[in-house]
Formats: sequence, C-alpha cells, structure tokens
Amino acid sequence: MSNSVDLAHADRWEARRDAPVPNDVERILASLPEWFGIPEANAEYIEAAREKETWTVRDEAGCVRGAALVDYHFDRAADLFFIAVEREFRGAGVGTALVESIVEHCRECSVRLLQVKTLGRSHPDEGYAATRKFYEALDFIPLEETELWGADTPCLIMVRVV
Repeated sequence: MSNSVDLAHADRWEARRDAPVPNDVERILASLPEWFGIPEANAEYIEAAREKETWTVRDEAGCVRGAALVDYHFDRAADLFFIAVEREFRGAGVGTALVESIVEHCRECSVRLLQVKTLGRSHPDEGYAATRKFYEALDFIPLEETELWGADTPCLIMVRVV
C-alpha cells in the first residue's frame, strides 16, 4: 500500500465501539515512533487497550487503521485516554471519525465534557504542534499546562464541551 491516502474519500471512515484490540494498538504505536517512542508508556497503552472502552476505524478488509481508548471518571466527564492512527492513514479523516463518534456517544450517555492530554505548547516538538492543531480543529480548548508527566514533558489538558 502506498504512503498516501485519497483524501477525497475521507468521509468514508466509520468509527465504532469495538472489542479490545491490544495487538492493533501495538502495531499502530510501532508505526509512529516520533509520537510514541517511550517503551514504558507504550506498554501502558497496550495494557490499557485490554481494559478500556475501545473505538476503532477499520478499512474494507477489516484491518484496524485507527484506535481510541476512553475512560469515564465521572458520570458527566470522559477522558480520551489514547488515540492513534496508523501512519499511512493520518490526515485521511480516521482520527476525526474516531473523535466525532466518541463525542456522539458521550452525548447519548449525557456526558458533557471530554478531555484529552497531549504534549504542551511550551515544548518545541513540531509533531505535537500538529496534534494540538488537530484537537483545536475538533473544538478542543486548551485548559491547563501542567507538569503531570514531569518538568521536561509538559502536559496540556484540552477539553471539549459535548
């Protein structure tokens, strides 16, 4: 398969709640070492993929191309704990399909706030600058930058009113 995706078909992706897919999460993580390059963190994501609510986007052959994990800490607040799209499908609408389906599910369950954590603006990483733009385009608002992950890894908490 080529390294590009026909963006004219970006609206064809359908995200859905799915059974746990830890092997697919592991495969997707391996395709994105510049975002997911810390082995300990990756092991935590893979383990979380065994337990947390799972959302996937699959291609026509049934292969998972994007995955998201969601936590519900309170009745009306959810946490987009993890989201990743296989490298060659980035920019094709897979991530948007995941987020928008999760948001719709949250609305149906009377959840009012969805949060996501990402690398903060005070860190110069260009890849995460693009990640923040992705979330902002989907109506996430920067709320707070903290040292939750340590002084060298600023954590930006973003929220979306559902």
